[in-house]
Amino acid sequence: MELSSIAKPYAQAIFEVAEQSNSVSSWSSFLSAASAVMSDESTKAFIASPGKSKTQKYDLIAALIAKASSKEVSKQESALIGLILKNDRSAAIESIAGAFEMAVSNANKSKNFKVISAFELSESETKAIIDDLTSKHKTTVSVETKVDETLKGGIIIKDGDKVIDTSIKARVDALSVSLSVN
Repeated sequence: MELSSIAKPYAQAIFEVAEQSNSVSSWSSFLSAASAVMSDESTKAFIASPGKSKTQKYDLIAALIAKASSKEVSKQESALIGLILKNDRSAAIESIAGAFEMAVSNANKSKNFKVISAFELSESETKAIIDDLTSKHKTTVSVETKVDETLKGGIIIKDGDKVIDTSIKARVDALSVSLSVN
């Protein structure tokens, strides 16, 4: 099962809890810290270790998240850590955090896009992308930019599960597939 499919129900439930308790920003920082902790290779190895009990895994993860976020883990956050470990969903925590942020954006009637380009975008290029996306989606838009030199040129724009790929790499790959079929 794809991680985004696993993540959406968790993220939606967390978002509903966060909205009810007016703690969206607190949950956002918790999920960011949890994502950083659980994506660490040594943490992944510890979680995967069959010799460690669920309690040992929980204690370590909770302590690392508390240290990373510089605050104690709440009862609800603690319950989420336990649930994720119980259901062996630690690999999905980054997707859960992303889906949560998307739910926050949707609730705020804004959209957050990831823009991946072959080169560092200038301020004017970033502004042009934001303006285009704002006029297309008729809402407030924010973008997170990332550089991927393997693209050679062009950009990839991600909106959750939707991807617009105008990169040279994608065009070369499509041409390669087309030529290999014929």
